[in-house]
Amino acid sequence: MSKTAATRPGPLERARERLIFPLDVPTATEAKDLIDLLSGEVGVFKVGKQLFLHAGPDIIRHLRERGQQVFLDLKFHDIPRTVARASLEATRLGVKMFTVHASGSFEMMRMTAEQVRQTCRRENLERPTILAVTVLTSLSGEDLKMVGVRSGVLSQVVRLAKLAREAGMNGVVASPLEVEEIRKACGRRLTIVTPGIRPLSSDVEDQKRVTTPGDAIRAGSDYLVVGSPIRNADDPVHAARAIVEEIADAMRRGRARR
Repeated sequence: MSKTAATRPGPLERARERLIFPLDVPTATEAKDLIDLLSGEVGVFKVGKQLFLHAGPDIIRHLRERGQQVFLDLKFHDIPRTVARASLEATRLGVKMFTVHASGSFEMMRMTAEQVRQTCRRENLERPTILAVTVLTSLSGEDLKMVGVRSGVLSQVVRLAKLAREAGMNGVVASPLEVEEIRKACGRRLTIVTPGIRPLSSDVEDQKRVTTPGDAIRAGSDYLVVGSPIRNADDPVHAARAIVEEIADAMRRGRARR
């Protein structure tokens, strides 16, 4: 067996890399307990506003010291220069990916992508995946109408995804119900991260546009964000492994169809 073949990740490992677990807890202690429990069971840990405001960059450093990949989900949305500067600090923390709001404007995204690219080259940093958030999965068509967007969820998501790609974003965040249309409009190279993932037995909670892990992968999602179905399970490790197996099965079926 060649060295390359011996080190190539297997189907479950490739599936595990696609699973993002959000550390949606209020304290660093609770987050570290979950990190200890789920290290090796999920591919990426997501840090959002609540935990980051409590624990700050130290929780990112803790994850990196543990050898974990980090998705910093602060959804930057401000004037272009402010977002670009914040994005550089996220990059210097060594995160795998972070988010900005696509609705912040083409110029905001363009400046951010360009300054991150230049800084990574100059400081010899690994370039993170910059994800543009399209329409939050908690929003419905009626919610959009109330803020003046009357074209519908799907049209707005695709419009923002195309804008993000043109501005130099590496990927987008979108619900599983829009993934196929994003792929048609933007191609395979754009990374798609999908929240709103719920196994059939799970409560949808505050999400309005949801689907199962297998369906999302078959639709074309690259990464799935799955939180409460794992965190609230009687056995979180077993729940994470079941989702990884479902992802792996969907990946195998997708290759078989091609």
